[in-house]
Amino acid sequence: MARTTDIGTMFGAGKSDTFLGLPPCPDPKAFDGSAVVLGAGTATPYPSVGAYCAGGPAAIRAVIASYAANLAHVDFDWDEPLFNGDEPSAADLGDLAIDPADPPANRIAIRTAVRDVLEAGAVPILLGGDDSVPIPMIEAFHDRGPVTVVQIDAHIDWREEVDGERWGLSSTMRRASEMPHVTRMVQIGQRAVGSARPGDLADAERWGVHFVSARAIAAGGIEAALTAVPAGNDVIIAFDCDALDPSIMPGVIGRAPGGLSYWQAVELLAGIAARARIRAFDLVEFMPERDVDGVGALTAARLVCHMLAIAHRQWLKR
Repeated sequence: MARTTDIGTMFGAGKSDTFLGLPPCPDPKAFDGSAVVLGAGTATPYPSVGAYCAGGPAAIRAVIASYAANLAHVDFDWDEPLFNGDEPSAADLGDLAIDPADPPANRIAIRTAVRDVLEAGAVPILLGGDDSVPIPMIEAFHDRGPVTVVQIDAHIDWREEVDGERWGLSSTMRRASEMPHVTRMVQIGQRAVGSARPGDLADAERWGVHFVSARAIAAGGIEAALTAVPAGNDVIIAFDCDALDPSIMPGVIGRAPGGLSYWQAVELLAGIAARARIRAFDLVEFMPERDVDGVGALTAARLVCHMLAIAHRQWLKR
């Protein structure tokens, strides 16, 4: 069998079960820091596909483990170390206990864990899991509004139900629209064909969603998306991996050409952080079984790194 060489062997990386070797977080309520990473393999899976992204959190952690010994090195996406030369201010809670056969309990577990992180004053960084996972995350802000939800996704997720299920991955933004604390929604990156029908799009437009499609970004850049985010607002970012082009994110169930580039995604995160305060972030719909040589997992992990850097810098300015 051919030996597989890992870059971490050159730089002293050891085994790590946490994201980027961050310290574990046994009690999020008592945590004093900028962000807490946590995983949820699903919330409300559709019977037709099951918890098809359940392995996402583990795969994303595994691909970035090689860099766990390098946190003091320069990250040239930032021109300085990821945590600004300081000790890491983030921690990893691990994966929540999830049962695909008990969606109500899954939603409670996610909502409770996110709530605990918020109570500690940190940013929850939630690794999915399918796109039903953000619903309870957004619900956790029920008494912390008003909030703006920014969805970065190839699909708009405005179905009332699919096969009788109202809490599944195609209904994420419609459920968010029903939460009184959600007062603004910006949806970025739509392209190709998904579950949305003309009536679903019309409902979203009537609610007041500001849409910026992938085609519009390709033609005019990300500025229209950024200016749609109200300055000074508290923002929840719901990031679906299929918003990215399959050349850098093959590990999704619904590939479509013409997605966002890595740098467009990075500049969206940075631009939103420059305008507003990011209070929570999820990254969902990464399907390891469809990935190619770990490319998608690494792209996903690097976006999480960017969110950790943003949360750390927000925390330093608190």
